[in-house]
Amino acid sequence: HTVSSLYRKIVESLNAIITIYGAAGGPERMVGPIEGTVGFGSGLHGWAFSLKQFADTYTKRDKAKCDKYIQKLWGDHFIDEAGKWSKKDGEGKTRGFCKLILDPIYKIFNFCMKSNDPKAAIAFAEKLKVEFTHLEKDLEKKALFKLIMRKWLPAGDTLLEMISIHLPSPVTAQRYRAEMLYEGPQDDVFAKGIIECDPNAPLMMYVSKMVPTNDKGRFYAFGRVFSGTVGSGMKCRIMGPNFIPGKNEDLHIKTSKGPC
Repeated sequence: HTVSSLYRKIVESLNAIITIYGAAGGPERMVGPIEGTVGFGSGLHGWAFSLKQFADTYTKRDKAKCDKYIQKLWGDHFIDEAGKWSKKDGEGKTRGFCKLILDPIYKIFNFCMKSNDPKAAIAFAEKLKVEFTHLEKDLEKKALFKLIMRKWLPAGDTLLEMISIHLPSPVTAQRYRAEMLYEGPQDDVFAKGIIECDPNAPLMMYVSKMVPTNDKGRFYAFGRVFSGTVGSGMKCRIMGPNFIPGKNEDLHIKTSKGPC
């Protein structure tokens, strides 16, 4: 069970870092796979999973059964060939995390990377309800492994599920985060718009990334709207990273072309 121990040590190490650098006297922020606050995967290859996703699959999304099944997919829970569970290891028993989660992943890896048997890999993946185009069935080795894992366990689905379950909604979060988001007076119309997450308040948007378009000098602005509504033809007051309240340095007035 060396592999499962490695995963457990990673989680323990992460919690140790949180304990060391977490705010003194602040809320408990320990993370764990059973709680659904830990996901596993490969950011480079674009796949990931949580215990809940596998529990949903094995219980056919029966919520009552799923919550109990998650417990069996982590820690000292072992399953034998007949499907009987036990909290004690023994002959013919395998840790639930290894048997029900890691084994299918390793089978796909071995078919693709070790035995180089793309037909077997595709056949196994199709049992997991992964669909392929004719061109995709011609892939081999690493390219096929990455494709299967992305289709079977897309990282976006895992992250979205964890975010929707564990992170507060904007309506809740902005009430206590407003002072960190806006440096101006906390009682002005802009701060109030952020606090109330008001779509009718003045537009307040944080631009996190600028992507150049085919038109020279034009960009797509990706960001998060904290209040107001973005619309085409709106005049926006853009404050760059060097903007200082009360001054015109790094301040620009531009017309929005509308949301994409």
